[in-house]
Amino acid sequence: MSNKEKGVKDTDISNKFPHTYAILLAIVIIGAALSYIIPAGEYDRVETDGRVEVVSDSFHSVEQNPVSLMDLFMSIPNGLIEAADIVFYIFLIGGAFGVIRATGAIEAIIQKVMKNVGNNEALLIPVIMIIFSILGFTTGMSEEAIIFVPIGIMLATALGYDAIVGTAMVTLGAAAGFIGGMFNPFTVGVAHGIAELPIFSGWGFRTFVYLFVLIAGILYVLHYARKVKKDPSISLVYEENKHGDINFTENQLDSKVLGKRHIVIVVLFALTIAINVFGIFQYEWFLTELSANFFVVGIIIGFVGGLKLNEIFDAFIEGMKIVVFGAIIVGFARAILVVLESGLIIDTIIYSMSSVLDYIPNSVTALGMLVVQVIINFFIPSGSGQAVTTMPVMIPISDLQDIPRQVAVLAFQYGDAITNSIIPTSASLMGVLAVAGIPYIKWVKFVWKLVAIWLIIAAIALVIATVINLQ
Repeated sequence: MSNKEKGVKDTDISNKFPHTYAILLAIVIIGAALSYIIPAGEYDRVETDGRVEVVSDSFHSVEQNPVSLMDLFMSIPNGLIEAADIVFYIFLIGGAFGVIRATGAIEAIIQKVMKNVGNNEALLIPVIMIIFSILGFTTGMSEEAIIFVPIGIMLATALGYDAIVGTAMVTLGAAAGFIGGMFNPFTVGVAHGIAELPIFSGWGFRTFVYLFVLIAGILYVLHYARKVKKDPSISLVYEENKHGDINFTENQLDSKVLGKRHIVIVVLFALTIAINVFGIFQYEWFLTELSANFFVVGIIIGFVGGLKLNEIFDAFIEGMKIVVFGAIIVGFARAILVVLESGLIIDTIIYSMSSVLDYIPNSVTALGMLVVQVIINFFIPSGSGQAVTTMPVMIPISDLQDIPRQVAVLAFQYGDAITNSIIPTSASLMGVLAVAGIPYIKWVKFVWKLVAIWLIIAAIALVIATVINLQ
């Protein structure tokens, strides 16, 4: 069976589930229907330290206000309008990344490092996973990892490992960084904006947890790699390798030569991230300032990379095309909140959930949030879309339960990121497996224990964050 045929077969697994947009639209319709059933109610809200908080014990009933059919239809465009700052934030950053990718700088740097490290077998897996984890917590690398999988497989198989090792050191490295999320604009950045917290606040605690996640990932992949090296027959893709279904050669890869321009581009990119972090903490920059900076540096990098003006904006548009799914899904997700708010039932839902949680410890509440996010992630694997869907509910609950908002963001962050490495509804995962020619079921057999370990680390981190009152 060819890689292409395997890819189609495995992709069919995800196609059995409803489209994410269809799921969100169904939730919007259900929300509108519930406005006729659930009693309307509201909490009083006050502004404290620059953010709006729910006043405990202030819930009261109000006159029913069911959502009309026209309001239901209008909720989608209204959702896009209300989430415009987040939508265009994602578009502009995606466009900037598109220009950076068009210069070939990232690919050239990574290919150079991977080939050099490939000469030192002991460093191959740790170094490559660390590099991709950095891209994970700074650029939110996900689907982009697909283009590096063939290189990873080529290096791994040349050293006596298998395709799973080559795939894992790229994708699980990026996943570890994505879970850490210290400066991930698409998940933590969006969630912090909704939670009215300083963007990328709590990065120190996130870094601490990230190190455990990354080390666990590296040790896990190393353990499997050593077993395969010792006895190739125990490889989960032994049959595929034996029949030549998984085979990449250097000639098949789009090799990029590392030049001085590429190094300058990477330095500029790193400098931009540093400037943004400084601006966030020194001048309280928010989404608009961050996206503006990325837009400007994208143009500069385009010229440094030798692109002409038209080529820069072509690349910018291509970059926006890549993130269009996640950007527009934010508007659809926001439509859920629009319907629940216009029907005056969002606070009733929050009141009901909070009343149940009153009887359990706060640390358990945080774990409950994690479980909810994990379940929702199966149906809404888009990080930014999930943030817009769940944060408006989780943040008031955290206020009422006297749980730091930072903990609610952590629960979302870990619940969204960890299971992306195993769920069949993850477009990036299914794309990686299609390119690598690895059957989905065999990947699940390989990765499920690591996913469980990561979830345990996340659960412990949430309990600690609650106890220390992380802000």
